[in-house]
Amino acid sequence: NYKEKNVRLSITNAFHSNTLSSCNFKNTSKTFLVIHGWTVSGLFESWVEKLVNYYVVAAKNTKMVGQEIGLFIDWLESANVPLEKLHLLGYSLGAHVAGFAGSLDPAGPNFEGVHAHRRLSPDYAHFVEVLHTFTQGSLGLSIGIEQPVGHVDIYPNGGSFQPGCNLRGALEKIASYGILALNNAIRCEHERSVHLFIDSLLNEGEASRAYSCGSNDMFNCGMCLQCHKNRCNTVGYDASKVRKARSIKMFTKTRGSMRFRVFHYQLKINFLGKLNQLAMEPTLTVSLYGTNGEAEKITANKTYSFLVVTEKDIGDLLMLKFKLKESTSSLLSLVRAGETQKKYVFNIFTRYINLVNHLTQHKAAWFLK
Repeated sequence: NYKEKNVRLSITNAFHSNTLSSCNFKNTSKTFLVIHGWTVSGLFESWVEKLVNYYVVAAKNTKMVGQEIGLFIDWLESANVPLEKLHLLGYSLGAHVAGFAGSLDPAGPNFEGVHAHRRLSPDYAHFVEVLHTFTQGSLGLSIGIEQPVGHVDIYPNGGSFQPGCNLRGALEKIASYGILALNNAIRCEHERSVHLFIDSLLNEGEASRAYSCGSNDMFNCGMCLQCHKNRCNTVGYDASKVRKARSIKMFTKTRGSMRFRVFHYQLKINFLGKLNQLAMEPTLTVSLYGTNGEAEKITANKTYSFLVVTEKDIGDLLMLKFKLKESTSSLLSLVRAGETQKKYVFNIFTRYINLVNHLTQHKAAWFLK
């Protein structure tokens, strides 16, 4: 078991097996090789020039560095370290280095759209999991890579803006705080992949769950919360090692800070009666009540099928409460819980039958199982 008092700093010299034994290295334990991303000192001095020049050089060197790490791994294997015990954690440019040696939000510039042999790809390891957290943004800002490059490619919050990073707010603060405001927000977006992986280590068994889906728009409609045939997976360290011929794109929602996990629900609502006569889409406020408590009110503007998430695990659903801002005739609600894979059909509470048959603005309806 890990105990802080037993930890001491040791330096291992590659190709000298005696240094492994001298630092009490255990070849039966899981071994992690962490490969950092692109950094440069004095970032804000001639910022744009250094960004271009140094990054391009670093990007070109990823293959060489990866090959050196590959030799180190070969040496570890010759020292009786099982390859299945080795895990490469590469962040940004380090993710491509890990691929060449063979991920966390791989760098996009100079790698987006290039051939697989020049970037991270599923061919470089037994299993490649990739977290995409900053693939695109306003004003063309993007550091991460958007295209799938692993066996499983996970796009938290669509892979673009991450909750809690406030990139849009940073753009407004540039006039007051300069480029520093923008840099902090961009770093927050890009490094969210690292924090998501750390979350999966610190909160084992409570990591976020991601779902296979054709697009982020479909996911936001709640259409992709199925888990059969490996259609869902754990984000981070405990991900199931699913290998298919094509990359699997998965999506999830998260909170803005650790613990990042939220609970996903698909709400399917059949509006019967006057929906086609409305000039605007009806706006709903939804409250979920379960065996462990109740969730906060959630406003949804989607009709028919939409995704809602709660930060609290409310257990098995018992009751729904809807508040409709536009009038309609009647409602029928079906719910799928992503994390438990349970399905619920809710019927109108008899006390409110007359109310829902003529549900009007700002009045609430209750549904029971």
